[in-house]
Amino acid sequence: MLRPKEVVNVWVDAFNQGDAEKLAALYHDTAVNHQVANAPVEGAAAIRQMFLDEFSGAKMVCIVENILEDGQWAVLEWRDPAGLRGCGFFHVVNGKILFQRGYWDKLSFLKQNGLPLPPEAMAAGQA
Repeated sequence: MLRPKEVVNVWVDAFNQGDAEKLAALYHDTAVNHQVANAPVEGAAAIRQMFLDEFSGAKMVCIVENILEDGQWAVLEWRDPAGLRGCGFFHVVNGKILFQRGYWDKLSFLKQNGLPLPPEAMAAGQA
């Protein structure tokens, strides 16, 4: 069985391949993925669909800065080629991700990739 840090390394490889199937296989059926810039996504099938949707909208690359492990938790500090940075917390139980939370700047990501800005950003004059 893979340790949390090893699971995150496999996750990064699958993410960089844009492989939603491989990613979904790393999650428990009842897992929650909460990217704080978005609503939580519950269940491996919904997480798979989230990745399919995201990969269809932009080319995403995760460059590992650090991966730390403590018990059932791994913490990933990352950046992308354009300089966007973020971190993710992964609760790994029995070799699969049960809970993930990620922090990153959604507005910068959308602007970098020429994606539509959410209405609240437009109203706040952040465009």
